[in-house]
Amino acid sequence: MKRLGKKTSRIIIAALLILWAVQPCFAQESKTTAGKRRPSLGSPDAVENQMASDRAEKDVLYESRFLKPYFEWQADLKEKHGFSFGGDYSAVYLKADNSLPGTDDTASGGMVRFFGSWELLGRGTDTNGTLVYKVEHRHSYTDTTPNGFSIGSLGNVGVISPPFSDQEWRLTNLYWRQSWKQGRFVALAGFLDATDFVDIFALGSPWLHFTNFAFSTGAASISLPEDATLGLAGGAWLNDNVYVIGGFEDTNSIPTDPFEGFDTFFNDNEYFKHLEIGWTTAKERAYLDNLHLTLWHADERKEAGVKDGWGAVVSFTHSVGNRWLPFLRAGYAENGGSLLQKSVSAGVGYQPNPVGGAAGNLLGVGANWGQPNETVFGSDLDDQYAFELFYRLQVTKEIAITPDIQFLINPALNSDEDNIWIFGFRARLSF
Repeated sequence: MKRLGKKTSRIIIAALLILWAVQPCFAQESKTTAGKRRPSLGSPDAVENQMASDRAEKDVLYESRFLKPYFEWQADLKEKHGFSFGGDYSAVYLKADNSLPGTDDTASGGMVRFFGSWELLGRGTDTNGTLVYKVEHRHSYTDTTPNGFSIGSLGNVGVISPPFSDQEWRLTNLYWRQSWKQGRFVALAGFLDATDFVDIFALGSPWLHFTNFAFSTGAASISLPEDATLGLAGGAWLNDNVYVIGGFEDTNSIPTDPFEGFDTFFNDNEYFKHLEIGWTTAKERAYLDNLHLTLWHADERKEAGVKDGWGAVVSFTHSVGNRWLPFLRAGYAENGGSLLQKSVSAGVGYQPNPVGGAAGNLLGVGANWGQPNETVFGSDLDDQYAFELFYRLQVTKEIAITPDIQFLINPALNSDEDNIWIFGFRARLSF
């Protein structure tokens, strides 16, 4: 498999060099389409959506011009060569008032991410092809990682700050995106992050919004594969209001050794499949006014000892006055290895002063009822309740800090505590 990984790496590098050599042949900007942002069907964390959000005007506490020349150079690079790149550094700190005997009551960690896209074919035209990538280094400041804190230290079935681990260098994305009709039809192939295309939710980013996974993808009721999962995905706008997204990915991905995915994808034949159909008032409001149904199925993972399973998620969000974003989301799972088999989340986001194309300061409040998956954690466990409140303060366009407080009731794996308070703090620098 190491030989296959090296061979595959050489093939990818050779293909990129060939594409780079022919790129000028495809780099003519179309006058009819230049400047138009194609509608995207990915989540807020999808690479191209993240870069657009980071560069958009925001309501900020302090207007800094220090990095303006750098951002102008980035924009010029994109305009001339179709190459976009960005990055960020994020850190999180969690402190609980109680924890399981012999475990830590604090956890903290950080990560640096480098991501970007290169529009190599048909730049600026109705039909174009783009290479998308994201590489990360995830590290923990404490012995207990933030993403293992909820179950390991608190006995609560769930995950808090799911991306913050100690995996160190790892791949998240490396895929080709082919788009037709100004983004009306999109297909992707390569190493994907399933959360970019499953159960799209405007407040689902653990970097920017809620940290409790009960308020993110599937309300913790979907058995998701790891990042850098080898697979295919696609989406289409059936008309101006209705979209459909689907995908087919490997369930045994390893982000720290992604090229093993060729072996598991073609030999293990254990896949995660998903289909989402949604309605929105307009393409450009797909995040804000959204009603969708997501269906999923995961094959049995024999080596991991996880039964096959399936489930469904229904999600509704509706913007009120461009400031309020109430939401109601519910998920159900039958086996499959998910955290929760039944889950309902409700809450609201509030943007005090909407400016430009992305939120700056943001308040979020959410409540969740969850029933642990009995095939994973056993039967007769208590139902859990989680409440979260956060406020993201956009200090400058590039720097945001987010204090956070959570209240957990009846942690299912901790019979000694009826409730637990968690105080959190996040910081993010984008560049």
